[in-house]
Amino acid sequence: MNKIATMTGLALAMGLGGCAMTHGARDRMVRADKTCQDVTIPIYFESNQAELTPEGRRVIAMAAAGTKGCRVDSVKVLGLADSAGDPAANLELSKRRAASVGEALTKAHLPPAEFGLSAAGDAGSLTAKGAMQPVRRRADIVLKLGQLK
Repeated sequence: MNKIATMTGLALAMGLGGCAMTHGARDRMVRADKTCQDVTIPIYFESNQAELTPEGRRVIAMAAAGTKGCRVDSVKVLGLADSAGDPAANLELSKRRAASVGEALTKAHLPPAEFGLSAAGDAGSLTAKGAMQPVRRRADIVLKLGQLK
């Protein structure tokens, strides 16, 4: 689980970092504008937990830092849960996960934007054959980004 969050964070940093690094004389002369593309970032949780892991906090901090130089049009956070346990409890857990991520994004000083939290509980957490999808122990952040004018 920790490796997934760390790898997600690294991929996010690389994707949102765009062309921030230059290596040669030609690179110093020709710089591409920062790419401000929409991004979805999963934040994983331990089973039955809504508290962010240290890795989750790092991924959120990198996501917020990666928006610098971009216009943040909207932020959507969707809390999810696996199918273990009572559906009502899973819905409440997914709400708490979304709230935890939303609070961390606010603390990370994300630029002002339309902000929405939602929760799906355990809806969709089983495959067509009835197998549980443990990667549902997460909240997804969707950042809608645009170029600054």
